[in-house]
Amino acid sequence: MDHKTGSNINVYAILLAGGTGTRLWPVSRELYPKQLVKFIGNDSLVQSTVKRLSSVIDTENIRIVCGQEHFYEITRHMAETGMQAKGQIICEPCGRNTGPAILLGVLNVLKTDSDAILSVFPADHVIRDVKKFHKSIKTAIKLADIGHIVTYGIKPDCPETGYGYIEGAEELFGNALTIKRFVEKPDKSFAEKYIESGNFYWNSGMFTFKASVVIEEFKRFQPELLKSMKNLVSREKAITIDEYEQLPDIAFDCAIMEKTDKGVVLPSDFGWSDIGSWKSLYDFLPKDENNNVIDGDVIAKDTKNCFIMGRERLIATNHLNNMVVVETPDSVFISNIDNSRDVKSIVAQLKEKGRKEYHEHNTLYHPWGVLTLLEQRDDFTVSKLIIYPGSMLKIKVDASATKNLLIIKGRANIKSDKQTRLFEKGETILISDKDTVKVSNPESRPLYIIQVQMSCK
Repeated sequence: MDHKTGSNINVYAILLAGGTGTRLWPVSRELYPKQLVKFIGNDSLVQSTVKRLSSVIDTENIRIVCGQEHFYEITRHMAETGMQAKGQIICEPCGRNTGPAILLGVLNVLKTDSDAILSVFPADHVIRDVKKFHKSIKTAIKLADIGHIVTYGIKPDCPETGYGYIEGAEELFGNALTIKRFVEKPDKSFAEKYIESGNFYWNSGMFTFKASVVIEEFKRFQPELLKSMKNLVSREKAITIDEYEQLPDIAFDCAIMEKTDKGVVLPSDFGWSDIGSWKSLYDFLPKDENNNVIDGDVIAKDTKNCFIMGRERLIATNHLNNMVVVETPDSVFISNIDNSRDVKSIVAQLKEKGRKEYHEHNTLYHPWGVLTLLEQRDDFTVSKLIIYPGSMLKIKVDASATKNLLIIKGRANIKSDKQTRLFEKGETILISDKDTVKVSNPESRPLYIIQVQMSCK
């Protein structure tokens, strides 16, 4: 029996941590998507999601499905919450939508548990009323235990056109409703009619079901996907990108929910937002006396109804109304707040032009630590390296360049073909002429290094 739910069957959570969050550019990018960002408080969205679930689902029963490129950062974020992430993070070689991602998570749980109840939550959503959220989860678990596939329908408070809708029908146990139909993102006139009818709900993308029940539905409606995924997860070797790309790119709603007769919608009102745009983040966060949301070093003069976020530089605004201003070290986004979701088309333009800003920040995260680009010119590049305790980095240069390393905090154990020695704060080492050196941090605190690469041409 699971002591947190009272069920006679184990309960697991599958967190979906894929996606790129392009509508939250320039903060959210492909290599550092919104689930890793600290938008609210001191926790990233994925950390907040884990903490929010920890009182109703044991953390050892949490599984996170993410892209391979985010594995190390997800692992680090989980370690900061005290969660032992070993064996709990499941990597996809590439994104194939929520259908394959959820099935991958289900089959992973079934490797060690013959049956279980699973709750699926996106790792980048926010909840205002956690007590109501927990109550909904417990009701959904009871519904799943008797064979239903539950989707959480959010009671709409405005005619939002950015969400899909679910129309409910007959009432069941726990105020759940049978599902009449799913509706794609409507225009405003239809959204207003849905609000007036009282039986339409926002589609949250959250689900609860028994593993055995959902596997049977995959067998009925997606037999080829189920067969292919079983073959991939049953073997010892890692799944390749080429293999995973052969799977259909299909949402769980389209694959299962729109076809099954076991689906129910659980009306929920716990202050949910998918943080899908700067506007939705603005709507979710508390406002100051001028109805602004301000984060960072900001001077706002005669500024009202704005979202202003600064990461490194001072932002000064004057006579602004209904605007978004977001600053990062390499990019600034400015928009009317109501049209801020259009940033997605800007990201598409950046991608077409081959600009790195769509893909990565000046700061890149690696298994060994963090690299931040400080300045780049034709003949030199200056970077800051932070090497985690006990970690090691290989640095190599070719004959056309040299690298100088300056230890600015901590001590570095540097091994080259010529020598191995401990470098103290303030010491430098020159790497040149096709050298390869191993830089390791033997201390219990992070090691800070300034790296200057200079062209020899």
